Amino acid sequence: MNYDPSRAAETGPKKRRVAAAQYIVDRHGIPCSPKTLAKLACVGGGPAFYKAGRIPLYADADLDAWAASRLSRRVTSTSELAA
Repeated sequence: MNYDPSRAAETGPKKRRVAAAQYIVDRHGIPCSPKTLAKLACVGGGPAFYKAGRIPLYADADLDAWAASRLSRRVTSTSELAA
């Protein structure tokens, strides 16, 4: 199999659930727990992940995309969000 740099996020190191939750907190400042990721893996709405047997593994790019989707646009007051 040849190396494809466009698939680097898919082939790079992956994080287990505890490390993935901590990454979201540290990198994006969004509160996240491993239990939240576990629930979202069951009901949907969480970051994309891979499975290695029974172990879910998360790529940084997928965690970054999910965290970005959780943020609103930048506002100066809460009334702007209703508009």
